[in-house]
Amino acid sequence: MRVLIVEDDRALGLFLQKGLTQDGHEVGWAGDGAEALELSAQRQPDLMVLDFCLPEQNGTEVLEAMRDRHVRTSVLVLTRHLHAEERVRCLDLGADDCMFKPFSFHELAARCRAILRRQELFADPVLRCGGLEMNRMERRVMYAGRAVELTVREFALLEFLLQREGECCTRAELLSRVWQASPEAGPNVVDVYVTYLRRKLGAVAGQGLGDSMIETVRGSGYRMRAERLLPAVILQPALQRAQGMFLPPMRLPPV
Repeated sequence: MRVLIVEDDRALGLFLQKGLTQDGHEVGWAGDGAEALELSAQRQPDLMVLDFCLPEQNGTEVLEAMRDRHVRTSVLVLTRHLHAEERVRCLDLGADDCMFKPFSFHELAARCRAILRRQELFADPVLRCGGLEMNRMERRVMYAGRAVELTVREFALLEFLLQREGECCTRAELLSRVWQASPEAGPNVVDVYVTYLRRKLGAVAGQGLGDSMIETVRGSGYRMRAERLLPAVILQPALQRAQGMFLPPMRLPPV
């Protein structure tokens, strides 16, 4: 998952970043509250590990700003305060958990995993984009009302792109998150599997590869389009219904 560390102590922040990266997460680091809010808006992390005592903008203010913006990111607060009132206030403001400093990294990593498991438990099993619908519980994909048969790897790739709809997913990120250092993962495997997906979605929707909803970001990777034209398989019935509403022009006899 995507994790954002918010810690003004550079040494501790880099230590947590390295440790959680080794634990399998994609981890960023912010040194103050303003940068944390900016990065959370840009990257939309799944989890924020937030130091309560930050310069200028403290953890409470960061939580309040996130609540005002309706940000769904889960938050684990790190604090030196022993007062129950402070912990209660953090939880009421939207934090998912609190830990005291100093702490065990292994416990922090376990709490992060627990929070992310709860996210997955209550996450919507259905992902949608335009005419595409993926049911992750039933392992079923529908596009333009028709079933799309995908392999396990194709399904995983499409799922990740749908979860990051509208964002650029780099090839390196896709290799790490979808293939997870699998022996089959070569330098061109992402491009090959994106072509497979485009071909299958295009065949169902009656489109060519050029009109695919998986957009190439030149020099970077791929992005699932947030907006796109409706495929011909959807438009055609609508056009037929519209044509049936109009009668052909009446021809008058010559005078």
